[in-house]
Formats: sequence, structure tokens, C-alpha cells
Amino acid sequence: MPGFPTRSGHVGASLKRMDVVDWLLDGEPAVELATRVRLLGEDAASPVCMNLRRRLMREGTVPAILAAQGPDGRWGERDRFYTAKYTGTVWSLVILAEFGADGADPRIRAAVEAILADSWHPASGGFGMSRSRRDGGGTAASVIPCLTGNMAFALLRLGQADDPRVGATIDWITTYLRFDDGDGPAPTGWPYDTYEMCWGRHTCSMGIVKALKALAELPEPRRTPAVRDTIASAAEWLLVHHVHKRSHDLAKVSRPGWTKFGFPRMYQTDALEILLLLTRLGYADERMDEALDLVAAKRDDSGRWLLEDTFNDRFVASVETRREPSRWVTLHALEVLAPRAAPVC
Repeated sequence: MPGFPTRSGHVGASLKRMDVVDWLLDGEPAVELATRVRLLGEDAASPVCMNLRRRLMREGTVPAILAAQGPDGRWGERDRFYTAKYTGTVWSLVILAEFGADGADPRIRAAVEAILADSWHPASGGFGMSRSRRDGGGTAASVIPCLTGNMAFALLRLGQADDPRVGATIDWITTYLRFDDGDGPAPTGWPYDTYEMCWGRHTCSMGIVKALKALAELPEPRRTPAVRDTIASAAEWLLVHHVHKRSHDLAKVSRPGWTKFGFPRMYQTDALEILLLLTRLGYADERMDEALDLVAAKRDDSGRWLLEDTFNDRFVASVETRREPSRWVTLHALEVLAPRAAPVC
């Protein structure tokens, strides 16, 4: 069933008695659903969870975003599906996927077809930032890894795993994603000679994170050898960096913004999102410890985590409030700390 993945080793009944979990269960239906499935280990197909899936389409952020959708399935101007940050079709689909929107809803299906028509590059399966008015789909010159990963994640989360176009996008990721670290010559040719900021001599961290986020959506039986190899390579690349450090100088943070947690992250990332991916994929490596310590240190006296970074003033519909306790960030922090058996309060 499309939607939130379950995880092994859930923290179980002890957390249910904690005030912070009660707080998570008393908010937006999407947060409650994710808490029940991801943190408390409830069956995603239980009557309670299925009811929450229906409610999140009627209450909160998801219907607010869908209310702004145009009759053609898009948000805003057709050719600004990516450049209208963060109200265009790309970004609205990412948020809908993060919230577990129903991919069978006709409005979601229309949005999926719209982005495939405008951004998907038929010759390669990647996603481009601009539309080819001559051939249709995304232009070859604008295909980039973070966008391709984000769209693969969104389409998989929205139930499109059987669409051959999405399969081609997975193949693009396993074929073209790079894991070099500024050592030795960089590969040449398409797509590596398109955008210096995306490829350059050092693989773009966000490209790797968003691609890994997409591949993590594939259940184990659907992971080909190429997918498994790419997951392993991406995870190792992130672990070599101790999640959020510079691999050539582990005393330095890769990007200052990675220590400020937010949701949704769009094309950006942070240490918490990276830890979440590694944790869901089953990694428990000592090279994650510094980042886990960072997460634990940010817990406030009430056992919650703040929304430190957000693009809220640029979304179609706001997601929580900057510098206030965040249910999404708190849920994700509890999930990554759960293997440590950390107390909630």
C-alpha cells in the first residue's frame, strides 16, 4: 500500500504514555498517521490508520494545497513548475507526498500527469527544470539529480511505482548518480557537463540525499541489484561525511544550514533528514553518532524539537510555524533516536 513505510524496532507502548507522543497524536491527521505507523508500529492498514488517511484529504495542509490547484492539474504557470519556488507544481507535489496524500485521488493523478508531461525527460527518465515546447517533457540540458530524486520520491510515495516512466527515472538514478568526493577526474559528457553547481568536481550532496530518499521508497522486493548498489553507495558516501561534515575535514560542518532542522526540506536537506533516511534503511553506524548527538541536544525541556528552518512564507499552504515546536521535526527526531532507546522527556 502506498504511503508511509513502517519500520522495524519501534519503541512500542512505553512511548504511548509520554506527553510528547500524545501531542503528536493530537494534531494534523497526517502527523498522527505517521506517528502511529512510524513510531508506534501500528498496522498501516488498520481501521484507525485508514480513517486517518481519509481525514488527511479533508483536513489540514493537503486540502489547502489542493484548493489552490488549477483545473489543468498544475499550480501556477505551466512553465514555472520548478522555478516558482516553492509554489509550483514540483514543490506542491513534494509536500503532498510528504503528507501521505492519496495518490488515487483524481486531483493527485492530474498533478502527476502534468509534471510528467512538463518535466520528465523521455529519452533518459530524468526530470528537467524546464519544458521542451518542441518535443514535450523536460529538456535534456536541464535534467538535474536533486529534482529527479525529489520527483521519483513524490511519485513513488503517491503510488506510481508501477508506472514505467517512474521505472525509467529509477534507472536514471542508478545510471548517472555519482559518488566521487573531489578526488580524481570528474566524468564528462551528458548530464555531467550541464550544471556545474549540480555536478562539478564534487558530487552535489543534495542530489545524493534526494536520490536516496527516492530509492528508500522502494520496498525490498522491488529493489533491483542496481538499486541496492546505489543505496549502498549513497549511504556510504553520507557515512564517510559523518552525515553532515566535510569528508576531508571532519571538524567542519558541510553546510551551516544542515544543523538547523526543518520540514519539508524541498531541494535542501539537513542532518535530521539524512539520519532519517539512514535509519529507515537499517543503518546503525558509529559515523552517525555526532549527528545523533546534535539531534538529542536540540530537544527542549518539554521533549520537543523546534522548526528552525522553513520556506513557509513561500509555500501554497504553511506547514507549522518557525521557531515553535514542530510535530514533524519532533516525530523525525524521535524516530532516529529510538534505536538508542533515548527517553522522550
